[in-house]
Amino acid sequence: MKNILFLFVTFGLFLTFCLSLRTSSLDRAWKLFKNIHEKQYNSINEEQLRRNIWEANVRMIQKHNLEADLGLHTYTMKINHFGDLTHDEFLKQMNGLKINPEKKLNQKFHIRSNTKLPPSVDWRTKGYVTPVKNQGQCGACWAFSTTGTLEGQLAKKTQNLISLSEQQLVDCSSDYGNAGCNGGLMDNSYKYLEENNGIDTNASYPYEAIDGKCRFNIKTVATKVASYVDIQAQSEDDLQDAIANIGPIAVAVDASQNSFEFYSSGVYSESACSSTQLDFSLLAVGYGTTTDNQDYYILKNQWTTKWGMDGYMLFARNKNNQCGIATMASYALI
Repeated sequence: MKNILFLFVTFGLFLTFCLSLRTSSLDRAWKLFKNIHEKQYNSINEEQLRRNIWEANVRMIQKHNLEADLGLHTYTMKINHFGDLTHDEFLKQMNGLKINPEKKLNQKFHIRSNTKLPPSVDWRTKGYVTPVKNQGQCGACWAFSTTGTLEGQLAKKTQNLISLSEQQLVDCSSDYGNAGCNGGLMDNSYKYLEENNGIDTNASYPYEAIDGKCRFNIKTVATKVASYVDIQAQSEDDLQDAIANIGPIAVAVDASQNSFEFYSSGVYSESACSSTQLDFSLLAVGYGTTTDNQDYYILKNQWTTKWGMDGYMLFARNKNNQCGIATMASYALI
């Protein structure tokens, strides 16, 4: 009886020791998270709430990465600066693509070149892609995709890479169907720029991540927009052709899963996402194939270099229009 009691007490002490190690480790990790991402909270209660959310996200990511080690996923996840947000909070702040239910008026569609395409393309190596930007707490992803394709076309034409103004689109294109930090659409932005005589530089009209009064200045226009081109919906062949022959392409996806929020590395493939319910836009700057034969697109995000692979991700290609990657792609002509 004494031996049994001794075993129970010893096991209890062991569990207590393990739990204390876990708590101590989480304490250190939480402090590190706050320091790295410069997090500050208004009260003890708010910090405890945020820590609870962070711990739940940590557990979810650990489970995913263990499954990835077993070969169940083709990508990994990591805690980033969104780690103390609930998923609903994250979606409300960051995903700002607004689908227009009306039929598109644009009649220009990409015409495939019918030439043999290179096995891989990366427009970053050609100097057509500006550094990763910071969208902030503003649902203006659509503005960054618009400027991204324009920056590529301008660099291709002039051999001069210039960062263009997302804030101008946020502030000035509401008459064309956009809603600033509450969402918008690339096609609406192209239409505005066509009729507005162009877009300012980021240097002259910097990004503020808030809705503001339009301050467009024709004297600091970097380029005008002649028209824009949509890519045939759901055609990954057309999308690949456009990336190879045109340059960086604005794309939209369903980014509503928390796997996207905490993506870290590898080829992103998510069975739960939709090919039609799109809520986020990025910039496709290239494509390729991994050594184990996984086709991918190279996508540039605007959530700082803390997200993904220094602000980029590899996204599944030729996988049944994964998350709608080829559903609503487009580019501008200058």
